[in-house]
Amino acid sequence: MELLHSATFPSKQKLLIVVTIATALFTIIPLFYPFLEDPNFFLKQQPPSQSSIIKLQNPVVASHEGWDIFSGEWVPNPDAPYYTNTTCWAIHEHQNCMKFGRPDTDFFKWKWKPYGCVDGLPVFDPFRFLEIVRGKTMAFVGDSVSRNHMQSLICLLSQVEYPVDASVKDDDYFKRWTYETYNFTIAAFWTPHLVKSIDPGLTHPKYTDIFDLYLDEADESWTADIGDFDYVIISSGHWHYRPSVYYENQTIIGCHYCQLQNIIDLTMFYGYRKAFRTTLKAILDSKTFKGVMYLRTFAPSHFEGGLWNEGGDCLRKQPYKSDDHAQDDTTRKLHKIQLEEFWRAEEEAKKKGKMLRLLDTTQAMWLRPDGHPSRYGHMPEANVTLYNDCVHWCLPGPIDNLNDFLLAMLKREEDKGLLAQVRKMLS
Repeated sequence: MELLHSATFPSKQKLLIVVTIATALFTIIPLFYPFLEDPNFFLKQQPPSQSSIIKLQNPVVASHEGWDIFSGEWVPNPDAPYYTNTTCWAIHEHQNCMKFGRPDTDFFKWKWKPYGCVDGLPVFDPFRFLEIVRGKTMAFVGDSVSRNHMQSLICLLSQVEYPVDASVKDDDYFKRWTYETYNFTIAAFWTPHLVKSIDPGLTHPKYTDIFDLYLDEADESWTADIGDFDYVIISSGHWHYRPSVYYENQTIIGCHYCQLQNIIDLTMFYGYRKAFRTTLKAILDSKTFKGVMYLRTFAPSHFEGGLWNEGGDCLRKQPYKSDDHAQDDTTRKLHKIQLEEFWRAEEEAKKKGKMLRLLDTTQAMWLRPDGHPSRYGHMPEANVTLYNDCVHWCLPGPIDNLNDFLLAMLKREEDKGLLAQVRKMLS
């Protein structure tokens, strides 16, 4: 009898654990069930119209059942920062604001508080992040702001571990780093337009500032390797402002601000939409990519008093209040295009079993005119193209909070997987 009892005890204990977990989950899950079934659910409760996409105009206080983490405001966080420019080696020189003499420090002492959330979005937990991504891979695909975001993540994770260089190319634009304790690899793919592009001057020798963009061809520099990754974070924005000639089917169909004879100006918005449509199609059509794609929306610049090449600067010392400062018209249009193309692609993704998620951080970053390097991204006498940098973000700084959003989304993905496991155990 004693032998029988000892043999049956583990199965009883296992049953008790399953029942306890199931009870807890099914008490909590009804509150979040729509999101767990579809992690983009709460972001789509309003149709993607001009009035609803830009949440700055009429913020709605979210209920507990419909918690939209991307609509909110910045609140003080005296505990920040969680690293410094002397403790993290991954900071690019042009974003090392403290090194180059920025005198104020309040710009990194804020955190995001979604409407309806009492305590604010939890700040980045490097241990939790590394446990979630243990044994996995993550790619940041985009421009220098994408690289800025990745370097922020490396700095936040430096509280736990520094990665080792695992690059497969001898090219600073295509770096890979591995966290050996967690077998987690992070990578950067340089593709500022996301689609195939040819640098200025190569095809138009007389015009050294005009890019050739092949709007219906995704850039193979990232699509060829996409199958290696469990998570891919796509973003692009500021390079689309530059003069460009647009191609489709290998034929010139127009341009943006090219001022070339007999070529119609289709505006940057045409090219931006086509680039994202092609990018999302590449994800949907990929035979090798089985992971989760996150589209991080446009991170706006904050030039005041002129354009980037006309003496514009960003000297504000505090965030905007969400109810008193609307986005500029260009940011609104670019953000709207991204959301429309994302929703369009997501419908197709459901049919193909692909996982597309939205990091809709445009509102949050629009409210941070205080977090750019300005003149503190270089020595005062340096000869640089972007003298006052109001495009990238200081490290530490507001871009660190993008990783708060990223971890929140990863947690929800993890919860969805846990729900599926419990269902399987109980079936």
